[in-house]
Amino acid sequence: MALARQMFDRIRSRRTQLGLAIRVTVAAVAAYAIATALHLLLPLWAVLTSLIVTQMSVGRSLKATRDYVLGTIGGAIYGGAIAILIPYSTEAGLLALLVLAVAPLAFVAAINPSLNAATVTAIIVLLVPTMHHSDPMTSAIDRVSEVGVGAITGLLVSFLVLPSRAVRQIRASAARLLELIADAFTELLAGLTRGRDNDALHRIQDGIGTAMVGMNAIGAEAERERAARLSSGPDTGPLLRTVLRLRHDVVMIGRATVVPLPVEVQMRLAAPLAEVSAAIVRFLRSAAEALRAGAGAPPIHPVHVALQHYAEAVAAVRQDGLIRGHSGDTAERFFAIGFSLEQMHQNLCDLDRVVGEWSEAASDKPARVAE
Repeated sequence: MALARQMFDRIRSRRTQLGLAIRVTVAAVAAYAIATALHLLLPLWAVLTSLIVTQMSVGRSLKATRDYVLGTIGGAIYGGAIAILIPYSTEAGLLALLVLAVAPLAFVAAINPSLNAATVTAIIVLLVPTMHHSDPMTSAIDRVSEVGVGAITGLLVSFLVLPSRAVRQIRASAARLLELIADAFTELLAGLTRGRDNDALHRIQDGIGTAMVGMNAIGAEAERERAARLSSGPDTGPLLRTVLRLRHDVVMIGRATVVPLPVEVQMRLAAPLAEVSAAIVRFLRSAAEALRAGAGAPPIHPVHVALQHYAEAVAAVRQDGLIRGHSGDTAERFFAIGFSLEQMHQNLCDLDRVVGEWSEAASDKPARVAE
């Protein structure tokens, strides 16, 4: 029983990937059935197209369908045109025509990768007639028909079979980023008093960079869905920008905490820094959970209090002259920490507002215009 529950929990945690697998399977089977019923020459291309356009989210499927269909139509027109206008009767002539078809389209695809399908389509339009004894015009029409069936089938399956919206996926992506930022922030502030594990910190920073790339891609898909009126919810821009600024805050704090503070300053700031670390990390993790659950923003008041206590401790350190006599680099880092924390405070206030907009209650209303 315990093993079955563990397997169920593991599968449930991968429900997005499982949904994609089901959609891809349904799309492939449906595309083949439709292509066969329509007596298309090569049902294979309908099936392959359905696989290509059935993506993780509806927004990504829209982009894949647009790019593939445009590339196919362009390649079919170009390949069909040169095959009709430049007749050939020998293998050498076909080879020369193939070079003429591939080179320009490969150059265009190198400039605009979304048109990669054009080169493949032109090759098929040129070569299929030699294998099936048909004319280039018929080959071009067949190719567009096969891709059209696959694209429409894949897109409909993406809409109708366990549809996955990028607007929902971005919640999980942003939540994961906030947790990584919390881990990095903990390690950085700890470095002011006990040194830090740079290897662990580098792993965290690398993870943040990779997650940022993924979240930006999902954000673009979510906006594509919103533009097509396929999903509702707040504008993704404020959430993406706020998380990016928090990452920049972590980078700035990292530069200011390369080496520990002087011992006498450490003793005065250890308790306030621990309070700041605990409050901000708790808020970031609570905000991550709120995003996943679609709940309201967590209380930010403890962050205000902790930073106020830290500001008072810094003022006392300055008043007692504990920074005097140290190098200019030490003083610069001391003040840079305070500036970075204040900047992070402002961005955490923005996060508080943005998480509120992304709560279930706020998502039912028109999103407020931010920034």
